[in-house]
Amino acid sequence: MGAQSFGIDVSVTARIAEEIASVHAKGLEIGLVIGGGNIFRGLAASEAGIERTTADYMGMLATVMNALAMQSALERIGLDTRVMSAIPMTTVCEPYIRRRASRHMERGRIVIFAAGTGNPFFTTDTAAALRAAEMGCDALLKGTKVDGVYEKDPAKHDDAVRYDTLSYMDVITKDLQVMDTSAVTLMRDNSIPIIVFSIAEKRRFEDVMSGKGICTIITS
Repeated sequence: MGAQSFGIDVSVTARIAEEIASVHAKGLEIGLVIGGGNIFRGLAASEAGIERTTADYMGMLATVMNALAMQSALERIGLDTRVMSAIPMTTVCEPYIRRRASRHMERGRIVIFAAGTGNPFFTTDTAAALRAAEMGCDALLKGTKVDGVYEKDPAKHDDAVRYDTLSYMDVITKDLQVMDTSAVTLMRDNSIPIIVFSIAEKRRFEDVMSGKGICTIITS
């Protein structure tokens, strides 16, 4: 979305694509899960009067639009990319099949997982955790507007303290709301660390993957 009030900022997708390319060049396999809040928020629409299940499906379709935009940005700089949707729409992308996704990643392709889990009432946080577990990922990284997990909202409180490390249970018991409880629990059960960093700051993804960036690491 960038500085816009809604929609897709092509300059932002281009910047993120460049950062992904720099990390991918190090030989890492990368899968992306992208939300759709810049286009449509299912929960907000539900509160406005649209039936919740319908609103959630509309939100899932928004994630497909974002995934296609990111695919375009990645392929523009020469990266082989596949969009795989949990809601089949074979005209525009592949249906999500775990073994096929794994093979794409083994062959050096960047896989963008779209349409969340394919089910209403689940967020893209849960979708990211599910895909991380299914793909056997070494870590789940969540790119946000801030550079980690804080004890309270840093946008509202100047004295908010950032955590360098947390346990899964800390996140749940302190109700830190960095991710859905179901997502955190799934990562705990599969012993996959969660790394929270700022995607809004340039080169931060590469810095974090190099072990020198500012972030919060959530483990057991």
